[in-house]
Amino acid sequence: MSDDRPGPAPDVPVPRVDTRLDAPSTDVAPADSAALPGAHRGGFQREFTEPVPVAAPVDVDAAASASWTPEPDVRWAPAPPVLPRSAPWALTFAVVGLIVSLVVGWGFLIGIVGAVFAVVALRRPWESRAVAVWALCLSLLSLAYSAGWLWWASTQGPLFG
Repeated sequence: MSDDRPGPAPDVPVPRVDTRLDAPSTDVAPADSAALPGAHRGGFQREFTEPVPVAAPVDVDAAASASWTPEPDVRWAPAPPVLPRSAPWALTFAVVGLIVSLVVGWGFLIGIVGAVFAVVALRRPWESRAVAVWALCLSLLSLAYSAGWLWWASTQGPLFG
């Protein structure tokens, strides 16, 4: 086996570099310290949890307080957006669907709309869960009544010929 490593490098002269610096120009002012940004400079001497002394109240003379006018009421936070509500609509469709399904069997469409709105309301955290649950229960009840009407109507006579 042969060793493919190269032999020692020949002596190559290293160029000399002048490392002396010139004096700064007149437009450069020397810095007082050479601290890095963010380095501790001894500014904080107290612990963070130490009690802070309370300042004495300031005496305000009557003349200055008489000329004082309150500043205008400024509201920095915008009004929160009105979120869409579907629970009241679900309950409305559920009640109407239940009333219609007590009379005719074709009210199941209103019950389906009420159930869909109720499920959407249950999935939204800002909706009233109680209203949405009532709407879902009444919608399902209207679907049951509609199914009963449609079943009864199908048994009353021949549908096809």
